[in-house]
Amino acid sequence: MLEKRGPAIIIAISIVVPLVVVVLMFMPERYNFLGVDSGLFPLFHALLNGSTALLLITGFTLIKNGNRTAHRAVMTTAFVISAIFLVSYVISKISNEPVPYPEDAPLRVLYLFILVSHILLSAIILPLVLYTMYFAWNKRFERHKKIARWTFPIWLYIAITGVLVYVFMQPYY
Repeated sequence: MLEKRGPAIIIAISIVVPLVVVVLMFMPERYNFLGVDSGLFPLFHALLNGSTALLLITGFTLIKNGNRTAHRAVMTTAFVISAIFLVSYVISKISNEPVPYPEDAPLRVLYLFILVSHILLSAIILPLVLYTMYFAWNKRFERHKKIARWTFPIWLYIAITGVLVYVFMQPYY
């Protein structure tokens, strides 16, 4: 049953999640309902992104070496960590005012390039990851491999640039 409804669920999630994030970013008021210090979120997000990047590289290495079982476990872990990131990111957007990058910062152009590319690719990665996982879970490995060729480098770029955004912003939190 999930195999038949999977694509519809993936499309729905891929539309709803980015819309929720955009709405939360433009909220006029923040509600720190968890009482979490806002300074903790960026470091936590950087650690999740860094962990995801390491897991993606590990998963890639494992599948290249033919270890499907370990590959599946590592990639599922990367997916779970990314899901935790997404939930935490949404909570941080509800809870905290955005911190701007200074207009006079010497690396502002580089920061903005990294940030904009990170955001744009983040908007498309969710359906790619979900379809990649969906095809693997349903043992449709040829389709899985085709989409994973696109998903892997984009997901890795997003994970790495997520850490870089933190490094750039760290002095301003």
